[in-house]
Amino acid sequence: MPIAGDFYLTFLTSYATIFQNVLENSMPTIKDVAKALNLSITTISRALDGYDDVAESTRKLVIETAYEMGYTPNRAARQLRRQQTDTIGYILPTEKPQFADPFYSEFIAGLGDTAAVNNFDLIVSAAPPDSSAEKALYERWVQGHKVDGVIINRTRLRDWRVQYLAERKTPFVSLERSQLPVEFIGVETETNQSVIELIAYLANQGHSRIAYIGASLELKIEYDRYHAYQMGLQEAHITFNPSLVIRANLTPEGGYQATRQLLGLANIPTAIVCVNDLTAIGAMHAAHESGLKVGRDIAIAGFDGIADSAHTQPPLTTLDQPVYEIASRLVTMLLALIKGDFLAERQVKIQPKLLIRPSTGA
Repeated sequence: MPIAGDFYLTFLTSYATIFQNVLENSMPTIKDVAKALNLSITTISRALDGYDDVAESTRKLVIETAYEMGYTPNRAARQLRRQQTDTIGYILPTEKPQFADPFYSEFIAGLGDTAAVNNFDLIVSAAPPDSSAEKALYERWVQGHKVDGVIINRTRLRDWRVQYLAERKTPFVSLERSQLPVEFIGVETETNQSVIELIAYLANQGHSRIAYIGASLELKIEYDRYHAYQMGLQEAHITFNPSLVIRANLTPEGGYQATRQLLGLANIPTAIVCVNDLTAIGAMHAAHESGLKVGRDIAIAGFDGIADSAHTQPPLTTLDQPVYEIASRLVTMLLALIKGDFLAERQVKIQPKLLIRPSTGA
């Protein structure tokens, strides 16, 4: 007669056997799919894994049949066979996590949605740019094979991430290109034309003291947007004044402090062009606090076209770039690199659209 412990073990073993039989009898296997189509298990497996030695018509038939039968591939086994994680990574280059930043939230949404549609996972982390923590995070992801590829944004002029990923032969794409001699694959915004158009609009409104609040000189977006600002002044026949240029940190607080400095000048600017919308929102707050009516006493404009820009008081004039679509395009490009598919466009240019709103007197 078995003791209580033996009885409990026997019960669990029996229950597990019954449960396994139920699973095996109710859930179709790859053998069932192969039998239904009269194909080999190898052909079914390679079709589901996306190998190009399986005819497209066969692949579609296998996928449709598997779906109709309710067969779900063992993802872990597939990843092991293919030596892939089916995961892409994105590390926010920020001093502290800024998931509430409208730009980042929209960008990450575009990354995540497109990855999910393609049966890939997205992992997101954050680290201060050019810090030991950022370098350690990239090394852990790449050398530990945590991801199959990486998305970069807020690209720097001499970006160590670009060099590192290229040397490690890790697939990556970026928003904006660095100046390193590494092939650029990704998306960049065509800044000159849109910023020149904005400066021309402000000049036609009667503004001649047009200030600029930028960002770190290491950033490619700062390099592009600052030079476009200078070109815009030249096109409008306005003399460049270095005292009207201040650099901040792409945050509302940075824009606020920079604007306070500008408003402390003996001859204050009548218009401010900001490197991004969050900087412009901070600039508007400083102007309000100083008793200036934005859109009447001073014009303020941003860049990015985040959703919040339409709901400031007054609504913010901005250079709108489709952040969600850009992120989605980057994922599509990265997945093509990971899978070894032909990539027709390796370098995509986006033209921002000038949205004139009351913050510049519209």
